[in-house]
Parts: sequence; C-alpha cells; structure tokens
Amino acid sequence: MLKKSFYKTRNDGVNLYINYSDEGFLIKQIETGQLYQEAIDVENSNFTYEETDIVGSDEAETEDYLAALSELGVK
Repeated sequence: MLKKSFYKTRNDGVNLYINYSDEGFLIKQIETGQLYQEAIDVENSNFTYEETDIVGSDEAETEDYLAALSELGVK
C-alpha cells in the first residue's frame, strides 16, 4: 500500500513528507512517470504517486546521491 508520512522539518521551517510502498514496491510519480523507491516532497506539493508491481532495490543510484547532495546544499 502507498504510504505518506511526515519525514522532517528543514532548517528553513518547511515540512517534508515521504511517500513509499509499505510492501517494498517502487512508486511512480503520476505527473512525470518517474519511478522511486521513496520520494520526499515539500508540504502541500502537487505531486501524486501510485504503487507499481515492480519490486524495489535498496541499492543507491546516481539520482539518490545527487538528491542527497542537493539536500545538503551541494550544487
């Protein structure tokens, strides 16, 4: 089942929410078709997700590293 829950509050006070499958499947962002193991969005984001039947992987991909660096303020 697709889940959305509070993730954390950024230093600037913006709340972040995490979207994921509690069954370990990838989720698909409806607007872009992009697949994610988990997706973190700002509060009141307009992105929507659906659970796929594709089993996710715990291996990090390039996108994961770039997103983590961006979250830390690295450009």
